Amino acid sequence: MLTKLRNSIFRTLLKLIFKKYGPIEESRANSERSAKWMGKLPASITVEKVNSNGLNAEWIYNLDSDPEKVILYLHGGGYVIGNIALYRLLSATLSQKTKARVFLPEYRLAPEHPYPAAVDDAVAAYRWLLGEGFRAENIIIAGDSAGGGLSLAATLSLRAEGQPLPAGVICLSPWTDLSLSGESHQSKAKAEAMLLKESLRLWASSYAVEADLRNPLISPVFADFAGFPPLLIQVGSEEILLDDSVLLAENAKSADVDMTLTIYEGMWHVWQTLGFLPESRAAIEEIGAFVKRIER
Repeated sequence: MLTKLRNSIFRTLLKLIFKKYGPIEESRANSERSAKWMGKLPASITVEKVNSNGLNAEWIYNLDSDPEKVILYLHGGGYVIGNIALYRLLSATLSQKTKARVFLPEYRLAPEHPYPAAVDDAVAAYRWLLGEGFRAENIIIAGDSAGGGLSLAATLSLRAEGQPLPAGVICLSPWTDLSLSGESHQSKAKAEAMLLKESLRLWASSYAVEADLRNPLISPVFADFAGFPPLLIQVGSEEILLDDSVLLAENAKSADVDMTLTIYEGMWHVWQTLGFLPESRAAIEEIGAFVKRIER
C-alpha cells in the first residue's frame, strides 16, 4: 500500500513537471534546466572530455573500472532534445555497478539533423572505439527512450555493414516504434507520467521527416533480429511505450536472440535515473548482472 501511494505521488509530480505538449525549443529549454538539478557525482568518478571524430563526448568511469570494458551510452530525448549533462549521474552509477567505462557521445539532434544523422553518429562513435583499440566483445551499447531505439538501430546498421557486433545491447524504456502503433498509447495514457502521444508524434516527424516510420533503422521494433547479440530490455508497467518493449521482445525472441524483458510494476518512463528508489536500484542491479553474464 505504501509503495503504491509513493508511486502515485511521484507520478503526479512528474506529470506536473514533464507531461506538457510544447514546441521543441521549449522542451530543450526545460531539458537544460533539468540538467542543473542533477546530483553531484561521487568522488570516485572521473569525467574526461574527448572529441570523437567531430562529436563532443565524455568518458565517465569509476576508480575500479576495467579500462578495456566500455558501455557506449546513447542518451534519450526523442531524437530532438537531451544532452550529456543530464546523463552523467546515470553513467556514473552504471560504471560503478558494471566496472566498465561509460562513453557518452553528443549525437546530432533533429530537426536540424534528421534521420539518419543520429544513427550515423552512433555507428561512428562505435567505430571510433574500435579504432582506439577496444574490442567489440568488450563493448556494450546501451540507451534509454530514443537512445534505446538508437542502440538497436546502430547495432542493426553495424550488422548490415558486416562489422563486429557489440557483446550486448541494453534498452531502458526504449522508444522502438515511431509509428506509435502500440495499444499502450491508449491503455496507459492516463497512467503515463512523462510522455504525451502528441509530443512523440511531433518528435517522430521531426526526426524521420519523409522517411518511412516503419523503417527498422527508425523503428527497430519492425526489424529482423537474426544474429543479434544478447539483449536486456527494461520498461515500466505504466508507460505508453510499454508495447514498444513487449513487441520488441517478441520479435527478438522469435529470432532466437538471448533476450531478457523485465516489466517493473508501477514504474514510469526511465525511472532508473532516480537512484534513491528501490526499483531504480533493482534495475541497476539487473543491468550489472546482465553485463557480468555476457562478459567474455
